[in-house]
Amino acid sequence: MMNIKSGNQVLLSFFFLIHLTAKEIKSSKEKLYELSIAPKQKAVLILFPCFSCNIENSKKEAKFIKNLENEGVTTLLLNYNMKLYLSESEKEEYSKNLNLIFDENKIAKENIFIGGFSSGGNLALLLSNHLVKTKDSLQPQGLFVIDSPLDLERLYDEALDDIKKNISAEAIEESNYLLLLLNSEIGNPKENIESYKALSPYLISCDSKTNIEYLKNVKIRFYCEPDLEWYLKNKNRTYEELNAFHL
Repeated sequence: MMNIKSGNQVLLSFFFLIHLTAKEIKSSKEKLYELSIAPKQKAVLILFPCFSCNIENSKKEAKFIKNLENEGVTTLLLNYNMKLYLSESEKEEYSKNLNLIFDENKIAKENIFIGGFSSGGNLALLLSNHLVKTKDSLQPQGLFVIDSPLDLERLYDEALDDIKKNISAEAIEESNYLLLLLNSEIGNPKENIESYKALSPYLISCDSKTNIEYLKNVKIRFYCEPDLEWYLKNKNRTYEELNAFHL
């Protein structure tokens, strides 16, 4: 649920390929980010890791970023993890930190693309919506979101289902962790649906799009594993009915 095993070809179609040779990598002292600067920058890719992952995990999952600076793409790998959502103060903090990284390293704030694995996709969406909403100097041109739990209410319910199904010890352990985390930080969605609305990128139960409403003009790609159980339940629905489930 929280780890990604695919996505190596994501985002390649966004960039024009140009052969370059120079390479420069910078890392923060606290290892909050790793930056590979393209000598002739065409675009910037900002990448969030999965929930329990770090920069090294992102490198393993996103093999397409290797030597991407040689194609004119500056890559900024972030170490922000262990989060399913962002508070308003965290959105402000993250946007401020990103601007500092860009300014200190003299990175052009043009053709910015943001992506994330698993919960990192939630952060990518929430932060991008904030950047557009506040008219920040960093404006995302495109987003990619890989196997991300956008609907925190559904994530809560699925954790309960996994415990009832008792499929595996690993699934139960992860589900118990998720329930403990969500209950302690947000509460039960049946009693605190407004909090889930405020923090989730999207809620299917009430069609809440508050946290993505400013991304209408941003190109977004979603990558996920097929939900066969959902398909079997809904395979006889009309196109119009199925379309109601789309973001």
